[in-house]
Amino acid sequence: MAADLKKMIPELSNTSVCMRDPERVQDILQSMVKAGSNTVQVISDFDMTLTRFAYNGKRCPTCHNILDNSKLIDSDCKEQLKELLNTYYPIEIDSSRSVEEKLPLMVEWWTKAHELLVQQEIKKDMLAVAVRESEAMLREGYQLFFDHLHEHSIPLLIFSAGIGDILEEVIRQAGVFHSNVKVFSNYMDFDESGVLRAFKGELIHIYNKREGALLNTGHFKELRTRPNVVLLGDSLGDLTMADGVQDMENILKIGFLNDKVDERKQSYLDSYDIVLVKDETLEVPNAVLLYLTGNK
Repeated sequence: MAADLKKMIPELSNTSVCMRDPERVQDILQSMVKAGSNTVQVISDFDMTLTRFAYNGKRCPTCHNILDNSKLIDSDCKEQLKELLNTYYPIEIDSSRSVEEKLPLMVEWWTKAHELLVQQEIKKDMLAVAVRESEAMLREGYQLFFDHLHEHSIPLLIFSAGIGDILEEVIRQAGVFHSNVKVFSNYMDFDESGVLRAFKGELIHIYNKREGALLNTGHFKELRTRPNVVLLGDSLGDLTMADGVQDMENILKIGFLNDKVDERKQSYLDSYDIVLVKDETLEVPNAVLLYLTGNK
């Protein structure tokens, strides 16, 4: 590791941290610092990136799981959703399959799951209860992460293939849904009596976040003066989330490698600048952000 980088951000010497090219990381960080924190924006995935993958050895729920495990879903539907997960999740994380091959299967998965949820006639006012009763957890250090970005007026754009209504509720209940946070996700469409009837707009799934980014260029216009991006993700599909950013100068990609470490590590090292192996905290992203805002 570049000795200077260790001095700049001591947390990068944690045992969970892997970097293919520390010098490159150092160059990006120094370039961003020179440009100033008012040129920085953070683009992040949500499930298993801002939320924990596991706690005390037990898997934590994603936005979809929060609903799947809740009292809002009957046992028959739960069984069908579980079958979908067991069928499609191994495909999603199979490093031997190409994105092109996975793509129609991922669309199939989410479409079927959404159809099942619509059949359940979920009531809007019950979502907060489902989140409260769930075991969803933001990663350790989330308070500093959200509060520090807000304090420094750094935009946080969250792209998620999950369910936007649930995602927002998780952040709201944690007390960190600040005005600088923008969410791009799959939102539920409720009728006038507050019952789920459909999902709004185009389906956002793990491999089309790039289109999501490009479709929302209106939001990106206000970010034109922020050409330096810190990107956080936990899958290779997350790497395209910043494609809507015009005239980008620097991008620092931080990836959480939560699962199937041995078979996926090399592909993550090839794609992300910093790879965090089985790290359930936001300690490294926080250290990077503190450095970029001159708070070291």
